[in-house]
Amino acid sequence: MRQKGLDFGDEPPRLGRPAAAAPRGGIAPRSAPRPEAPAGRRRGLTVSELTERIQGVLETEFVDVWVEGEISNLKHAASGHYYFSLKDEEAQIRAVVWKTDARLVKFRPRDGLKVLARGTVRVYPPRGDYQLTVQVLEPLGKGSLQQAFEELKERLEREGLFDAARKRPLPMLPRRIGVVTSPTGAVLRDILRVLRSRYPNLEVLVYPALVQGEGASAEIAQGIRVLGRLGGLDVIVLARGGGSLEDLWAFNEEGVARAIAASRIPTISAVGHETDFTIADFVADLRAPTPSAAAERVVQAKEELAARVASLEERCSAALRLRLARVRARVEAAAAHRVFAAERGRLRVQAQRVDELVRRGESGLVRGLERGREGARRLSERLEAFRLDRQLAARRERLGRQSDRLLSAFRGGIERRRGALARLAASVDGLSPLAVLGRGYALVWDENGQRLVRDAADVEAGQRLGIRLHRGALRATVTSRETE
Repeated sequence: MRQKGLDFGDEPPRLGRPAAAAPRGGIAPRSAPRPEAPAGRRRGLTVSELTERIQGVLETEFVDVWVEGEISNLKHAASGHYYFSLKDEEAQIRAVVWKTDARLVKFRPRDGLKVLARGTVRVYPPRGDYQLTVQVLEPLGKGSLQQAFEELKERLEREGLFDAARKRPLPMLPRRIGVVTSPTGAVLRDILRVLRSRYPNLEVLVYPALVQGEGASAEIAQGIRVLGRLGGLDVIVLARGGGSLEDLWAFNEEGVARAIAASRIPTISAVGHETDFTIADFVADLRAPTPSAAAERVVQAKEELAARVASLEERCSAALRLRLARVRARVEAAAAHRVFAAERGRLRVQAQRVDELVRRGESGLVRGLERGREGARRLSERLEAFRLDRQLAARRERLGRQSDRLLSAFRGGIERRRGALARLAASVDGLSPLAVLGRGYALVWDENGQRLVRDAADVEAGQRLGIRLHRGALRATVTSRETE
């Protein structure tokens, strides 16, 4: 997009390199020698050469100039650049503020505003135009910060952010407050000192933030939002020491004002000295002239209540002392009457009787205590004689002896039974056929092992027999037989 020969994109490129600086008011030398014209023919400058020489003169002569004029035909490009004309009654010059410099302009330029611009005169060769590239732009008659302050104040006031109806009262007895300030400054120490001396059990939550310079306003607004989301806070205090308008500018930013207005927690602005005013002071629920005064204002209700309670306690004590004095006087006057004399005599008799009863009771208690001590001594002796641990030891010893006797009788019975078993085994071995076989005899069975062969006549030649020896068995075939 282009407007009147000006590029609404980035800064237009220069064609050619500026010539070396010439004496003030002179013409810069050409960047390269031109070829010699033919004899009899005049050599003229090309448009580019002429523009380059003009560019060299302007951009070396008017490097840093201040121009005063009225803004006209202002255009805000989507890229962030400002394009406008500076004019007076007789002339005008085109001007541009690039995006990088536009961010430093603290007020909003508008048509018809008289300004003072500082910049460099440059040539735009494609159009043959010259324009003022502005680095600093200030309203004429007042500083840019003051102008920006008044513009933002007027706009926020129209929106109702300064209305007294939206101001909220501070809680009577805050238990937890938040402070948005620099953690390294003396302001925080002053606030904590005042709170500690007046309200030691008050909980203070500090959000560390920059209070001056680039990025300070964003951190302050973020601190207000973070403390608001935490919950449990009764008051938020914005605090900073005194300084110039530039030093306090972070509290004049619109982002901080919007954050204060959106906060659901009552906010106190304690920025600068008593004579310093910021946008935050107008938007906050309460303005304190100094950070220390803000701390005093937070705990002021407690001091008032404490003083009132102390006054009521003193009045109550005085009234109680007066009433007691009156009652005491009435009692003393009544006691001095003669009607009570006989009663006092009867009271003395009863008092004497009470004393006697007390002595008799004490004597009875002493005798009962002695009897109890004697009974306890006898019971202790009986318990000492009974001594369960001793009886258990005797029982364990007796059980040990009985266990030894049982074990000895058991072992003797086992030995006797082993001897009887050995004798029975020997008798069985003597009667066993196997014992006979051990002396060289054998048992002969038929082939099926179902019948003992006792007679050779019962066997035929070629018949198979089974022979049982003392150790092992044999299979045999009869080849012949012999009879007695």
